[in-house]
Amino acid sequence: MVVMVASNIGSEESILEIADSPRMTLEKVRIGVGERTVERRALSGEFLDFAVINPAYAGKKNRYVYAAIIGVKALVGMVKLDLTLADESGRDCTVARRLYGPGCSGGEPFFVPREPDNPTAEEDDGYVITYAHDENTQESKFLVMDAKSPTLDLVAVVKLPQRVPNGIHGLFVSEKDLKRL
Repeated sequence: MVVMVASNIGSEESILEIADSPRMTLEKVRIGVGERTVERRALSGEFLDFAVINPAYAGKKNRYVYAAIIGVKALVGMVKLDLTLADESGRDCTVARRLYGPGCSGGEPFFVPREPDNPTAEEDDGYVITYAHDENTQESKFLVMDAKSPTLDLVAVVKLPQRVPNGIHGLFVSEKDLKRL
């Protein structure tokens, strides 16, 4: 059995109809290789993309997924999903949510472990980082959220010296990994 969380944009025909507001969903997909079966289940009623997990759980069973909320032409917030809720009958797996506010759009999220070298750290013990741009004030900010918090509480907000364009992909690299380069 292969189990994964994946984005689903729907049919090819619907792509042209939804250009201004993509209807991307995150789904838990179970593939029974021997049985030649596929089961899909939406994890949230919201339109989501750019899912990320604690990198220490890559390739392993994990509980939490963080994803960007898709609004009209922008990423308008972030959610935390609890995959243990996915096996219940159609229940929304959202356990935390943060919206950036009117006129604000954000980037893709990244999970940064609080203690990356601690093998006993809890899976959601860390930070979710991204940036957001406020069209009202023309300010871009780097956001650091507490990944454990039920509202993804802001731990730090850093005003950036210039605008970060929407749609820019990024990568979090630890100081330890930078020193290896």
